[in-house]
Amino acid sequence: MAISLNLFKKTIFTIILLLISSPAVRSDEVNDMLPQYGLLKGLLPNSVESYSLSDDGSFEVNLKSTCYVQFSSNLVYYERTIKGKLSYGAISDLSGIQAKKLFIWVSVTAIVAHSDKDEIEFQVGVISQNLPESEFESIPSCKSCVSCRGAAGIPPNAGLLSSS
Repeated sequence: MAISLNLFKKTIFTIILLLISSPAVRSDEVNDMLPQYGLLKGLLPNSVESYSLSDDGSFEVNLKSTCYVQFSSNLVYYERTIKGKLSYGAISDLSGIQAKKLFIWVSVTAIVAHSDKDEIEFQVGVISQNLPESEFESIPSCKSCVSCRGAAGIPPNAGLLSSS
């Protein structure tokens, strides 16, 4: 048992080293790695340009550009650089992802997988929202959306801002 556990640890360490040292990555490579950490591959869009993962779980994902993804009724904005700390079933210290709630954009600070409930929890400080895992089973496509942000997160066509 101890031999197989040591072999398992060495294999995981080797995989992580390969991931860290790999200069060129396929855009879906990081998405395919997420399930190994108990997370769904659809948490990141299809425009990953590169990423790094440290042995302490700290990571940085670089997208080709900023982008928007619509998950059911939630519009999500991905900055060009996303950072956080990866552990099994969770991402903490997250930066670079925002979700639109009513008329404002809020920064997502953590993501927790609740596989027993088939839900993903998105935390915004002390507030959170659970969404069904089914929304994150496939890798979403990035969309550019110039009019999505507006002033203070209010879309320009919402009728709340006047040009006079």
